[in-house]
Amino acid sequence: MTDSTDTAALDAEDRKIVTLARSARARNGVAEGAAVRDETGRTYVAGTVALESLKLSALQTAVAMAVASGATSLEAAAVVSTAETPADEDRAAVRDLGGPETPVFLAGPDGTLRLRVTAG
Repeated sequence: MTDSTDTAALDAEDRKIVTLARSARARNGVAEGAAVRDETGRTYVAGTVALESLKLSALQTAVAMAVASGATSLEAAAVVSTAETPADEDRAAVRDLGGPETPVFLAGPDGTLRLRVTAG
């Protein structure tokens, strides 16, 4: 399940979504930041949504933004969190839009890649 934890080993586009996810977390002061890249290369960046009536993880929010904008697939997803692994619900959201082989990168708050898994 784990491919690599070396951020430098990521290609430029994958490093970009990790950086965007990290900046969303820091800028918004939320528990998690996330970014996804769709089939056309567009990126969607989001933070955790924690309303009384609506609770979404950052990655669920980013996937929802992509869907709402007309994306039909995902190339990759990244989440910046203190968690040890991406939540099952987050991987399911990525899998629903991108398929089981879509890579999901988990990085710590400092941007260091902790885990690379597939959505499957």
